[in-house]
Amino acid sequence: MKHFTLNGQIRQKGNKAVIKAFRRQGLVPCNLYGLGLENILFTVSEKELKGLTHTPAAYIVDLVLDGKTYTAVAHEYQWHPVDDNCLHVDFLAVNEEKPITISVPLNIYGHPVGAQAGGKFTQSARSLKVRALMKDLPDQLDVDVTPLELDKRMVAGDLKFEGLEIVSDKNTIICSVKTTRAMQQAAADAAKAQ
Repeated sequence: MKHFTLNGQIRQKGNKAVIKAFRRQGLVPCNLYGLGLENILFTVSEKELKGLTHTPAAYIVDLVLDGKTYTAVAHEYQWHPVDDNCLHVDFLAVNEEKPITISVPLNIYGHPVGAQAGGKFTQSARSLKVRALMKDLPDQLDVDVTPLELDKRMVAGDLKFEGLEIVSDKNTIICSVKTTRAMQQAAADAAKAQ
């Protein structure tokens, strides 16, 4: 999996006024925890953070805080309900020995058999949560939809990948091919004609 380097400055615990002052300066308050680390409070540039938040890709984050580097994954984002600005990020420290749970984007490829027959293809999921060791984490999950027939769907439980476990609900619908109204009408007209 690709790495993303993010620079930050360690901060002290502050009240709402201090946090608002950070945000006015274009900084996002963050928190790093896990692996027995004492909670580390820090801020990062909102502009730099967009490289992590405004992409479908998943990354292992190399946090550089006052000269020291920590390996982490973005665990949770808090967003402003109107402006859609990132208000806060929780990072979870990770290492090579422990499995990591992370959302990985899906790469759907192929032309479904059902769509070739005139059905409508719909992709419902863009990513799946998986658990694996850092070395086994892929940049994306490749899913071949060619065998998908008319009025069939593919769910997370149908997928198997070497070296990783799918943590998303097994019933999560990834994609489906549905019969169109035009096809239903054509079938009804053909039935009347007989």
